[in-house]
Amino acid sequence: MSLTCAISNELPEHPVVSPTSGCIFERRLIEKYVAENGTDPINGKELAVEQLIDVKTNVVANPKAPTATSIPAILKQLQDEWDALMLHSFTQRQQLQTARQELSHALYQHDAACRVIGRLTKEVTAAREALATLKPHTGITATATTIPQPAIAMEAANVPHQPIEPAGMTADIIQKLKDKATVLTQERKRRGREIPEGLMSQDHLRNFKTISSQTGLHSASIPGILSLDVQLSDTSKILTGGNDKNATVFNKDTEQRIAVLHGHTKKVTRVIYHPEEDVVLTASPDTTIRVWNVSSSQAVQILRAHDAPVTGLSLHPTGDYVLSTSTDQHWAFSDIRTGRLLTKVTDPNSIGISLTTAQFHPDGLIFGTGTSDAIIKIWDLKEQSNVANFSGHSGSITAISFSENGYYLATAAGDACVRLWDLRKLKNFKTLPLESGYEIKDLSFDQSGTYLAVAGTDVRVYRCSKEWEELKIFNDHTAMATGVRFGRNAQFIVSSSMDRTVKLYGLN
Repeated sequence: MSLTCAISNELPEHPVVSPTSGCIFERRLIEKYVAENGTDPINGKELAVEQLIDVKTNVVANPKAPTATSIPAILKQLQDEWDALMLHSFTQRQQLQTARQELSHALYQHDAACRVIGRLTKEVTAAREALATLKPHTGITATATTIPQPAIAMEAANVPHQPIEPAGMTADIIQKLKDKATVLTQERKRRGREIPEGLMSQDHLRNFKTISSQTGLHSASIPGILSLDVQLSDTSKILTGGNDKNATVFNKDTEQRIAVLHGHTKKVTRVIYHPEEDVVLTASPDTTIRVWNVSSSQAVQILRAHDAPVTGLSLHPTGDYVLSTSTDQHWAFSDIRTGRLLTKVTDPNSIGISLTTAQFHPDGLIFGTGTSDAIIKIWDLKEQSNVANFSGHSGSITAISFSENGYYLATAAGDACVRLWDLRKLKNFKTLPLESGYEIKDLSFDQSGTYLAVAGTDVRVYRCSKEWEELKIFNDHTAMATGVRFGRNAQFIVSSSMDRTVKLYGLN
């Protein structure tokens, strides 16, 4: 059997064997290749000239080297050129084979990508067609048909909104409100001023920093998160309302969206997470208040208590009723279980003055509303009457918040300050001045009434004490902060902003 060189495919004059591949080579060719590349040309493994093994053959005496001017010298030059050509040809064959393999792989990837793009394009087109032909609220009315509800019936019929006649505050409802207030008052007295076990200390709170930032909860094409709430029984669940007309439920622990709630025809400006149930409420300038089941992402009630944009929303401590305010100058009290409007009231002394915000007192028998003429009004729910007014701000009231202690009220307007009111003495006992031009969008006490958070130009936290000391300023948002809430025992703070982010603050 003849031996041929793996590079030149010719019978070698000085055959050698590569120990890495076991192939036969012409010594001069393999030495040149190894000198240039340092590897075996067949398998690419490292190879040194010293590793080459000579193949013993019959010794043939070579003629003496010719002179450079002789014909043999020319033949020698041709031989060298042929050697170089063989090496180049071998390298080209290797590179061609590698290129063919890479091209084949790339073609398979391209074909697969085209198939995926085609499938996704079909799905997007089908979804857009379905969305374009979908009648508004069809799914919602189907869910709620088991409960007779005038507001939902009108939604399903797609007829213009007509005023709904209030059903009235029955004796049973008033008694239910009183019973709940009695229980809550007794619980508050029993707790006294005792600091809850596990409450985050002020020293630890000073060390809070941003531990997460979520940007994908709402549309990037219509940026801005306008409202925020946290479920009290499971503070891992966060609810946001956005400029994109949607509300989103998000789990901060898993960093996953639980539900996206579609239905409003305008931006979602107010949101509430039911403290004990997987139910949320949303309000919008489209004049509606929607009650959603989170697990199904469907609206179970659509409340049409107002004739103009809804500006304030607060859930009664019973968890069964909601208070709302509107630019139609009325506040309304509705049953979220049946969707009935129970009462709707306006102040005859404030004709033409819009209501801008609302919140229940922790006991639920009184509540506060803010007005566009810088007045905070305190109302008796049972009597449906205005029992006190607080003045002192300038500009429209933007936020109010009752402390869990039952006698502090924090308010904000367009005058760059937070005013604190004592409900026992009906007077302003403290004012927290902020920088000129500072805007306040939201106020929130923690569940113990120990801390107060302010959201606006930045996010700030105060300790509710005699000095009302400022503990921390968070300025991570790149746009206006629109909402702020505490976690259980102030173990974390969460804020929303017009920069599309929800930021979580806490310890490492």
